Amino acid sequence: MGSNHSHKTPVFDENADVNFDHFQILRAIGKGSFGKVCIVQKRDTKKMYAMKYMNKQKCIERDEVRNVFRELQIMQGLEHPFLVNLWYSFQDEEDMFMVVDLLLGGDLRYHLQQNVHFKEEAVKLYICELAMALDYLQTYNIIHRDIKPDNILLDEHGHVHITDFNVATIVGDSEKATSMAGTKPYMAPEVFQSYLEGGPGYSYPVDWWSLGITAYELLRGWRPYDIHSNTAVEEILLMFRAEKVHCSSTWSKGMV
Repeated sequence: MGSNHSHKTPVFDENADVNFDHFQILRAIGKGSFGKVCIVQKRDTKKMYAMKYMNKQKCIERDEVRNVFRELQIMQGLEHPFLVNLWYSFQDEEDMFMVVDLLLGGDLRYHLQQNVHFKEEAVKLYICELAMALDYLQTYNIIHRDIKPDNILLDEHGHVHITDFNVATIVGDSEKATSMAGTKPYMAPEVFQSYLEGGPGYSYPVDWWSLGITAYELLRGWRPYDIHSNTAVEEILLMFRAEKVHCSSTWSKGMV
């Protein structure tokens, strides 16, 4: 069984590999495309975490092995109060496991689906916290590429945390990303331009665009552009050029 832990301050004996047996499984809290997510407690420290199971065979069948290992590689070097931090990773014959911060406030998509009306002051707080996280990622040359309500979790105190680095990428100081990755309704124009027109590529600002789309959706309950997963790239670029985003008259000047 292989194991790994980050450079962060360890909460276990450094001389012993951390593995599945070091945790008590309490209950399942979700199911993803590759496996389930459980609340676990580390037996020695009694600290609570979320443990993500990723079935190796399913990863291979869906050609996601590279993305999974890239996510692990990126997350192992990160620690920030507004990220979902990775603390341990290990594997057995069937599954890979990621032990991360336990956040039980739900993701912002869930709250939107429950018709929660987000107050402007709350959204401003979210933007500030997410901006700090994005700024931190940029210092490590990381573009998240999938900022959206689904990938923003709330903790019990109402603070936000970015999760899911599955399509994140690392770029050098003068490099640009070129592949089309992310979720269409939240992707920036330059991502589509690079894909369709062979443009110069894109960099960190695409995450800020996604943050803007997310903030708009939290405030209004819908996105500024009527873009869906099956909307053609040509149609999306035309939409960006032709349509004007309408801000609510109830928003404060500072919000706009």
